Amino acid sequence: MNAVLNSPSATPPRPGESPAPVSGSLSAAAAAANATAASFAALTDSLDYLDAASIEQVRQAYRFADEAHLGQLRSSGEPYITHPIAVAAQCATWKLDAQALMAALLHDAMEDCGVTKADLIDRFGLPVAELVDGLTKLDKLQFNTREENQAESFRKMLLAMARDVRVILIKLADRTHNMRTLSDMPRAKWGRISSETLEIYAPIAHRLGLNQTYRELQDLAFRHLHPWRYATLYKAVNKSRNRRRDLVQKVQAEVDAAFSRIGMKVRLAGREKTLYAIYQKMDHKHLSFAQVTDIYGFRVIVPTVTDCYTAMGVLHQMYKPVPGKFKDHIAIAKLNGYQSLHTTLVGPSGVNIEFQMRTDEMHVIAEAGVAAHWLYKAHDADGTSAERLGTKWLQSLLDIQNETRDAAEFWDHVKVDLFPDAVYVFTPKSQIMALPRGATVVDFAYAIHSNVGDRTTAAKINNEQVPLRTELKNGDVVEIITAPVSAPNPAWLGFVRTGRARSKIRHYLKTLAQAESEGLGEKLLTQAIRAEGMEQLPPVNADTQPMWEKLLRFTGNRSRSELMTDLGLGKRIASIVAKRLMVLMAEHGYRPNALLLSRERYTSHENVSQGAVTLDGSENASVQYASCCRPVPGDSIVGYLGRGEGLVVHNAHCGVAKRLQHKDSERFIAVDWSDEPTRMFETGVVVTVNNGKGVLARVAAELASSESDITHVDMDDEVALDTIDLRFIVAVRDQNHLELALRNLRRTTAVIRAVRLTPQT
Repeated sequence: MNAVLNSPSATPPRPGESPAPVSGSLSAAAAAANATAASFAALTDSLDYLDAASIEQVRQAYRFADEAHLGQLRSSGEPYITHPIAVAAQCATWKLDAQALMAALLHDAMEDCGVTKADLIDRFGLPVAELVDGLTKLDKLQFNTREENQAESFRKMLLAMARDVRVILIKLADRTHNMRTLSDMPRAKWGRISSETLEIYAPIAHRLGLNQTYRELQDLAFRHLHPWRYATLYKAVNKSRNRRRDLVQKVQAEVDAAFSRIGMKVRLAGREKTLYAIYQKMDHKHLSFAQVTDIYGFRVIVPTVTDCYTAMGVLHQMYKPVPGKFKDHIAIAKLNGYQSLHTTLVGPSGVNIEFQMRTDEMHVIAEAGVAAHWLYKAHDADGTSAERLGTKWLQSLLDIQNETRDAAEFWDHVKVDLFPDAVYVFTPKSQIMALPRGATVVDFAYAIHSNVGDRTTAAKINNEQVPLRTELKNGDVVEIITAPVSAPNPAWLGFVRTGRARSKIRHYLKTLAQAESEGLGEKLLTQAIRAEGMEQLPPVNADTQPMWEKLLRFTGNRSRSELMTDLGLGKRIASIVAKRLMVLMAEHGYRPNALLLSRERYTSHENVSQGAVTLDGSENASVQYASCCRPVPGDSIVGYLGRGEGLVVHNAHCGVAKRLQHKDSERFIAVDWSDEPTRMFETGVVVTVNNGKGVLARVAAELASSESDITHVDMDDEVALDTIDLRFIVAVRDQNHLELALRNLRRTTAVIRAVRLTPQT
């Protein structure tokens, strides 16, 4: 495809170079018309895989587009129609169907020429109009450097792609031609367009298995992003190519002779590492050009899968293999469907040469990926073997989209999935699973099924118990242990690697938080309505429905459930909503209870606007215990309804709480401890000790004997001092339990003092 990069005789294209002027006696307009006709004739010559009726449809689309773009010119001065023809020609190399080729020819007509979708439906039918409409929306997207804009654009593009993969194939063909002609654009645009190509389009081409397009987009982007580095590297590769020509010819002759001797039919093709791949290797591994040894390689195309392994045996008899450089991507295909045997051998003069063995079908899929569905239709009657390429990835994107409405979060989830550097592991039943490098046990659990991930409690790798954060290595046999009562832990988000696992965990936690916040909101509104003299909230039935609808219009919520969730998250103030609800209830004949009203007002706190919420530690996501003061049962406490944070519980003496109360008093509610808390609570402890051998172990053992769990420990940096402070975060049942632990610590040898960390003032 990119002949300039691979031809030994080509001279490096100079970015910014203008096209040669049209010569001869023809006028510029006539020459342009002839060039256009010639380029369309070349396109029709490549459509021999279509029937006559389909070719005629493509011709009609060309005539329509040619008329629509009449008078428009590209930056190079060529007629604009040459661009849609070039895009269609690229799609024709993938053997895309007539609808896709028509859409390629028409892809700019809607945006640039005032043609409507209805016009296209009338002329060419709904499928073609839908493809053009999808492409037009993509063209309007601007991938700005601002993360949220880029994320939203990216999300829209992936959704369009998931609906019809032809949209992204045409888009990639469009981007490829634009990159080939980028030198005609103003230089100020090179950086943005090239960066966007490297960050967005090249990885998508790779993820969909379009390796030839992937490599070309990378090299073209590199050429315009770093013109001088590109030119320098180009010259170095050219020199090296000339020096190594004899060596490469010698290897080719020896390999041909070896296969001829055993009578195996093979097709041998030279392969050269792209300039961008060489640049990346030099940059990441801090190598000089001379230290990059695997620039050259060969592809050995053979008739059958068995022949691939036979060919590798023949090569290993000829040249010594480099240890650790053999990869079997046939038995374990890459995530994008790529299959090949790779081996690196020490050739003549000690030069490392990589060989790739594959069949013809593997070669087509390796170069064209998802597009192989069209290329291989004739050989693959139902189209399944090629059509499924990339489908799994597209489906996983749709799953993530369903759970993630926030564009930036969606972008965060899929970024890692665009770079499929995979590890391959096994289930206990020997099923192979492919995961991104760095994936953990929890990623593996979610890859099996979201229910398995949600219920994970422990795991074994190769029959040995391991922590859930353990990274997987090639060949690991992974067994997940689940429990019905287990649930995802927010801490998992700190180490999971795949977008699927991350989105499933966040979705679960959000759903849980929403359900709990809804319950808390209902409790808060009930207590606020009691302060207005009503025993409980009005029921939800046909009679009260109009009243609830008026209240929702007042608060701006879509449903009663959403209102309660907002109250629980602190986005609405329960006392204000309760006052409005009382007005509406009065209109419906409800009357406040005078006795209840006077009792509530008599017992209400002066600086707190709502009744008390009872806490027992089972509230999970809807209630947080402030880390600035870490309250425990027995402490005097207050509750702050942070905006969107839910209820945050502070020690009543905490300076942070006092400042918030001074500034935002209406957001404070009374909270109280339950008589029987359901769990332990964390608090801070400072232990001053005489520095010496084993002192930390003695203090930790004493805390353990007091039945208090240590969740975090920190100490002074100056270890040479005679006395140091050990700072612990410990989990205790209540104030009494904490006092017992501190008394036991004070009696320990080497402990000078042990005190609780007091709330910030």
